[in-house]
Amino acid sequence: MCTGKCARFLGLCLIPLSLVSIIANALLMAPNAKTTWNDKLSKHVWYMAGFIGGGLMVLCPGIAAVRAGGKGCCGAGCCGNRCRMLRSVFSSAFGVLGAIYCLSVSGAALRLGPRCRTQNDQWTYPFQDTEGSYLVNRTQWSWCVEPPNVVQWNVTLFSLLVAVSCLEIVFCGVQLVNASIGVFCGDCRKEVGRQ
Repeated sequence: MCTGKCARFLGLCLIPLSLVSIIANALLMAPNAKTTWNDKLSKHVWYMAGFIGGGLMVLCPGIAAVRAGGKGCCGAGCCGNRCRMLRSVFSSAFGVLGAIYCLSVSGAALRLGPRCRTQNDQWTYPFQDTEGSYLVNRTQWSWCVEPPNVVQWNVTLFSLLVAVSCLEIVFCGVQLVNASIGVFCGDCRKEVGRQ
C-alpha cells in the first residue's frame, strides 16, 4: 500500500477516535446526565485525559496524517510529500504520548473507582481498597448512593476511553512508522497537485 494512502486511512481512523474520546470525557463530567455533582467528581475526570490526551493530542496527528496522504499546499512533487510526511512523524509521536496519557489516567480511574456519597453520608472513594475487584462484583456497586448510577457511568466511559486510547496508540504508532518510510522513500504517487 502507498504510504500516502495508508496515512490518509490512518488519519481518517484517528479523527473519529479522538472525537469519541472528547465526548466520553464530556459525559464523565455530567454523571446521570446532570451537572449537579461537578464539585464532587473523581479527580481523574478533572485530569481531562479524554479531552486533552486522547482527544486534542490525537486529533492533530489525525489531521496531519490525512493531509500527508492527500494533495496539500506544502508544495508539489516528492519534496512536498516528504515535507507533509515529516510533519506527520512529529504529530504521530505527539499523538502516541497523548493516547498513553489517556490510557494511564483511565486505567487508574477504573482501578480506584468513582468518588461518590456512600451510605454513611460521606463523599469518598469507596472502592479504593478493592484493587479493582469491584469491576466484577456488582453487589459492591450499591455502596454508592449518589450520584445515581455513577459506578456504571464511570466504568462504561472509562472503559471506552481505555479501548479508544489503545486503538489510538496502535494507529499513531503505525502512522509514525508509515510517515518515517514516506520521509525517506517518498510517496508512491507520481504527481501531486493542489486540492
